[in-house]
Amino acid sequence: MITVGLTGGIGSGKTTVAKAFETLGIPIYIADDEAKKLMNTSKVLKRKLIALFGEVAYKDNELNRPYIAKAIFNDKSLLKKMNAIVHPKVGKHFIKWKNKQKAPYVIKEAAILFENGSYKNYDYIITVTAPEKTRIDRVLKRDNASIEKVKAIIANQWQDDVKVRLSDFVIVNTNLENTKAEVLKIHNKLLKKSI
Repeated sequence: MITVGLTGGIGSGKTTVAKAFETLGIPIYIADDEAKKLMNTSKVLKRKLIALFGEVAYKDNELNRPYIAKAIFNDKSLLKKMNAIVHPKVGKHFIKWKNKQKAPYVIKEAAILFENGSYKNYDYIITVTAPEKTRIDRVLKRDNASIEKVKAIIANQWQDDVKVRLSDFVIVNTNLENTKAEVLKIHNKLLKKSI
């Protein structure tokens, strides 16, 4: 079974693209969502995150996301340590999930496939791009975040031109109809490759 990585910077529209593939019957694994679930359900992860962040890492037995977000936003070494705890667990979870799927290919959607080096583990990579202004506007509407915070997140992610060079497929997500047409084109190519 072919494994496809789907990535793109914040606000590029990865979720929109993932949903378009899902309507074509392709199983989608959203790494962020699964990581959040695992951080709340895995005793091992909880123990390690409490050791890293202290007891305040969890509140009412749920991950204290505002506290964690603030801590890692201000301390890149803390973010690296947290990723080193969470990513391997998510990776193992993804493999178990993938082995249960019955499709010609599966997609794992993750924001930092390139940044964490995991892009090497995929048969193909799809990168979703959009102009920076469009991305900022989308995130401001979606997350109720400040423009400074969105720009800081963008600055922490790899630039699109670098991702594009390392990708097999690129979707410029500025118009929904064009994006859906691109998804269908890529889907048909991946089906041929999976035979």
